[in-house]
Amino acid sequence: MTFELDLLATPEAVPELRHRLAAHCHEVRLCVTELLTNVIDHLGAGTPVTVRVTGTPHGSARVEVTDPDARALPVLRAAAETAESGRGLLLVDALAQRWGVDRGPDHKTVWCELAGAAGHDFDTAPNAPGTVASTTADTALSW
Repeated sequence: MTFELDLLATPEAVPELRHRLAAHCHEVRLCVTELLTNVIDHLGAGTPVTVRVTGTPHGSARVEVTDPDARALPVLRAAAETAESGRGLLLVDALAQRWGVDRGPDHKTVWCELAGAAGHDFDTAPNAPGTVASTTADTALSW
């Protein structure tokens, strides 16, 4: 089953998303938060995104964040010791079995897979009965 949520990327939506993913492990919530924060940092607040968390046939959880800009690709790089940001993708890289980017003509999906994190019943996640849960345009998130 799949948890799927359409949102606008704003910092105020992060706590709400974490709440909706409460049935999932800390690693899933952390990766979703980091990927969403990247949307705000690199594309700007108000960018529409779709967040998905699914189980894989191999028992992993797959986290996906889709946004409408196929050109702005994430880059894994080291943050300076004194930098206050720039470690999100490093965290995703450290936690995930693998991660990547799927590009379409008018969107991209940044995804990661987390070993053993799919042991949750996706049917019990808030607003995730295997169908899409959409929010209104004033709901926000960060990539």
